[in-house]
Amino acid sequence: MGLSRKRKKELRRLQDQATKVWESQQVLVGEAAAVAREAGRQLGHYNREHITPTVQANYQKYAAPYVEKGVKQAQQVFTDTVVPAAGAVVGSALSVWDAANDTRAKMAAGRGISVNLDALAKNSKKNSKKAARSFAAQLAAARPEPKKSGMGAGGVIAVLFGIAAAVGVLYAAWQTLRADDELWVADDPLRAPDA
Repeated sequence: MGLSRKRKKELRRLQDQATKVWESQQVLVGEAAAVAREAGRQLGHYNREHITPTVQANYQKYAAPYVEKGVKQAQQVFTDTVVPAAGAVVGSALSVWDAANDTRAKMAAGRGISVNLDALAKNSKKNSKKAARSFAAQLAAARPEPKKSGMGAGGVIAVLFGIAAAVGVLYAAWQTLRADDELWVADDPLRAPDA
């Protein structure tokens, strides 16, 4: 079943319109891309001319003093603490190395190691007494004080006040709930007495 000439003509016209719309959309998309490129370029200019100088000025005004202060403190800690400690460690290691080399040289020369045992024993006794006293003082300082057992005067007073408050609450409840005829209100509305 074929299409009529009228339908074919309408379809060709519709196809031509669709082609024109497609071409105009392609031109529009191209122009939109050009506008987007130009907007990006202008944004880059604005960033370089306004945003970056503002950020740098605010950094210099607010953050730079604190950053510089932190760097100075880090340098001071490094020069005042780390370098001397490292120097002491390296110096100690070198002195031990020198002493070991000296001892090795004496032993190689056949002189050996001379040790004064009497002085060593005397110094060890003196140093052991000092160490024992120091250790005992540290133990005494580190020992916690014994906890007090039992209740103090404040606790006794608090318990008495608590008991008095409980008695007061119980008395008030008893007074409220006792069976006094004059205190109770009847649930029924008042009626005239029966005659």
